Amino acid sequence: MNNKTSDIPPAAITPKPVDPPAPVQPVDLKSPELYINRELSWLEFNKRVLEMALDEQTPLLERLRFLAISSTNLDEFFEIRVAGIKEQITYSSSQCGPDNIPPHALLEQISTAAHRLVTEQYRILNDVLLPEMAKSRIRIVRRTHWTPKQAAWIKRFFNTELLPVLTPMGLDPAHPFPRTLNKSLNFIVSLDGKDAFGRDSRMAVVQAPRSLPRIIPLPKDLSKGWDSFVLLSSIIHAHVGDLFAGMKATGCYQFRVTRNSDLFVDSEEADDLLRAVQGELNSRRFGDAVRLEVADNCPPDVAQFLLKHFDLTESDLFQVNGLVNLNRLTAIYDLVDRADLKYPSFTPGIPQRLEGHRDIFEALRHDDLLLMHPFESFSPVVDFIRQAATDPDVLAIKQTLYRTGVDSAIVQALLDAAKARKEVTVVIELRARFDEEANIALATRLQNAGAHVVYGVVGYKTHAKMAMVVRREGKRLRRYVHLGTGNYHARTARLYTDYGLLTCHRDIGDDVHKLFMQLTGLGRASKLKKLLQSPFTLHKSMLELIQRETQFALSGKPARIIAKMNSLVEPQIIQALYEASRAGVKIDLIVRGICALRPNVPGVSENINVRSVLGRFLEHTRIFYFEHGGEERMFLSSADWMDRNFFRRVETCFPVTEARTREKVFKEGLECYLNDNTYAWMLQSDGTSKRAKPGNQKPRSAQHYLLHKLAEKVGGA
Repeated sequence: MNNKTSDIPPAAITPKPVDPPAPVQPVDLKSPELYINRELSWLEFNKRVLEMALDEQTPLLERLRFLAISSTNLDEFFEIRVAGIKEQITYSSSQCGPDNIPPHALLEQISTAAHRLVTEQYRILNDVLLPEMAKSRIRIVRRTHWTPKQAAWIKRFFNTELLPVLTPMGLDPAHPFPRTLNKSLNFIVSLDGKDAFGRDSRMAVVQAPRSLPRIIPLPKDLSKGWDSFVLLSSIIHAHVGDLFAGMKATGCYQFRVTRNSDLFVDSEEADDLLRAVQGELNSRRFGDAVRLEVADNCPPDVAQFLLKHFDLTESDLFQVNGLVNLNRLTAIYDLVDRADLKYPSFTPGIPQRLEGHRDIFEALRHDDLLLMHPFESFSPVVDFIRQAATDPDVLAIKQTLYRTGVDSAIVQALLDAAKARKEVTVVIELRARFDEEANIALATRLQNAGAHVVYGVVGYKTHAKMAMVVRREGKRLRRYVHLGTGNYHARTARLYTDYGLLTCHRDIGDDVHKLFMQLTGLGRASKLKKLLQSPFTLHKSMLELIQRETQFALSGKPARIIAKMNSLVEPQIIQALYEASRAGVKIDLIVRGICALRPNVPGVSENINVRSVLGRFLEHTRIFYFEHGGEERMFLSSADWMDRNFFRRVETCFPVTEARTREKVFKEGLECYLNDNTYAWMLQSDGTSKRAKPGNQKPRSAQHYLLHKLAEKVGGA
């Protein structure tokens, strides 16, 4: 394994004990001024993602992907969050968050920020990335630049591939406006003249076929050594007149509508959760419109016609200079074979003590195994389930599945185990957002193979990541367990940073057994020995741990909190952190996305620093560290510090008790992120973010450091 020297020197970040602070004046910690709105915080996060598209240290095609990711993020934001605010307004709900911004005012602020963000996305595409791509001989060829040979090839493509599947729809009393799918590509066409029946309808709609790609590569012999592409939208624009014989197309304008995609399942009315979710999936495609995107050359009267049809207002309209779905640009990343324009390949590391153990159960009987993905391989987790499926001494496998991906090796192992007549129990979360259809299909496959499949607890999403293997060893049964901060998804294990613990610790095995009994059966919550659990003990325990740090600080003992998570929103936790800060506790928060806590407010949070770290991998680990008066406490969790994770989900939070492992997590999961001065953004008290700069220091990137420290091989080295 490659153990290269750290490029982040060890830093003594634990402060020395300080004298107790002087008494401070009372402050209303529930004051709205102390809270950043979660939606506006999310938009600020997506600005940070978009900034990565401008980072010249990042390979060019990766910058294109960051642009596309920012677009996909914004889609989901409108589908879920904006849709929810619009529903509040529709039903005259005045419910506000801790920031006390009413729904109408919040929607206006979101619209202003989102329009600025979209304008910046297209500026970066047109003024920065496309010119940079052209320097690397990659281009999207506009209609006005097609050569005669290219135009002839495109014409043949239109006639053979597009024309047979296009269905133009004129708009008149007999042809109402067609139903448009969520986020589908459409064109509104203005026409002049009469058709064969004497109709003089002035408008028609053409829907782009979903079966065809939006980015079409041109043949190499027509590209003169370039990687050249044409947009499907450009091809339809160029030949739309062929769809209306005898009439003249006077205008053709692409548009795309985003719809409310949040599923609603009434837990009190649903007698079959699977059937209820299936029933809601189709309505998602045609939910209420929440946003309209049109080409920037679309005439005002046509844009107004579309807004009226979709029951939207001017603030919901986004006029864009380019294709209306920037996420489609990811196809160029996949189609261009240029290693020099992408992140270097790497081989995740395998812990040395596993290299001599083909039997993973034997290895775990010697010691626990903590893996940090993607720097360390996900394969030991897959092998854990695979070996359990074929081991004659294994009696049962129990596992939660939230997201798994296509052709999952873990799912195949569970199928094999069920077919081998082992007791296989799988808790599948049907309401994993945008994976509902895949999870329904997965449930059916597992049931057909003989597995026991349940859907968790109605009203609570099962978000915990845990697997348990029951194995007969001599005269006793032993439980082997995997607990993780991320999903059992091999692809995201290469893209997201996550921790996974493999252990046969008796108390942890007993706790996981009790959790599965809760999920599959009925009864009161059992008392757990090691694990914390939502919705029962996690919130209370986190509050108590924060409050203990406050007491330690007030009594002059070492007091420190470091927490890393995706989002921080829950008001009681924030108030406890404010109290701790006022008592003198030094608090560092590493929050990738939403953060409602306002740092560096005099008299309230001047001891709290908040940073967000981005990079090649999506930061997904949840780590909670408390100095605890010198007797450190550390936890890893599937849960963020959000209301939904504490109160409306089944989550696990497990302690890191072994001192050596705790030190490793501290250094690799926390310390190097606090030392990152290259891809870290510091949250300001006004809710904006400021990117850290190395200045006179050596540039330090946490992900770069971990990749070279833990991975087996990076970039052919």
